[in-house]
Amino acid sequence: MLCPAMSKRDDGSSSRAELFKARSQWYYVFRRFRQNRGAVIGLGYVLLVILAAVAAPLITTCDPNSQDLKSALLPPSAEHWFGTDHFGRDIYTRVVYGARISLRVGPIATGIAMLIGIPLGLLAAYYLGWIDVVISRVIDVLLAFPGLLLAMGIMAVLGPGLTNAMIATGVSMLPRYVRVTRASTLSIKGMDYIIAARAIGASDRHIMVHHLLPNVILPLIVLASLDVAGAILFAAGLSFLGLGAQPPTPDWGGMLSRARIYMQQAPWFAFFPGLAITSTILALNMVGDGLRDALDPHLTIKQ
Repeated sequence: MLCPAMSKRDDGSSSRAELFKARSQWYYVFRRFRQNRGAVIGLGYVLLVILAAVAAPLITTCDPNSQDLKSALLPPSAEHWFGTDHFGRDIYTRVVYGARISLRVGPIATGIAMLIGIPLGLLAAYYLGWIDVVISRVIDVLLAFPGLLLAMGIMAVLGPGLTNAMIATGVSMLPRYVRVTRASTLSIKGMDYIIAARAIGASDRHIMVHHLLPNVILPLIVLASLDVAGAILFAAGLSFLGLGAQPPTPDWGGMLSRARIYMQQAPWFAFFPGLAITSTILALNMVGDGLRDALDPHLTIKQ
């Protein structure tokens, strides 16, 4: 009667030890991230932009689409901090509301790419054969087109608009997630724990979801953190070309597109939306670099 009790205690202690080990690993990841000043500053700036986007009605007093032609192209002043555009709209208000568009486009477009790309990469690497051939050839076709050209082709089919711009951006980023997932899966699918899971009768779905995916997700998280910034820039480029968010929606890329005509007459019209794009993308890249370093398994943990 003592043996079962002892085994239960052993199982419980081992489970607690594994839980403590997992928590310790994430603690060290957080500590390494916190030690990266650039990443912390970038994260603080991103959180500030998110807060400004959420609280836009509280920190602005103007309607972003309210026009006053008598006040067109006014320089920055106490009344209009960033000046006004060609329709007399307050640029500060439109930049703040434009953050809502950009911060929504980046994660959604990246999520579309991950949602489609990760399962395709797992299937291609796990089954190989004709499934791998078909998926790889489709990805090769997508890679044959420059990203912007591919997105413009998709927009030509779907039509202009913010939702279609997010779909086009996600599809243009899709190949890298398929390839990273496939390469990572191929490197671990022959390991002992995968063979053991297959030997005890685990289903293919169980192996892919519970054994392969957790071990290939870290590089994908890092890739996604960097791709959010790329997606924002990509969507801004589509809006600059008139294919993204349509007027009068405040959008950083669209504001730049309309400001290019007034570069000499009213340089502030293009400066502040451009500064918003540049600073936000820089901050997101700093966060992505910090996250990459924090999750690097080859780093030595300093006690």
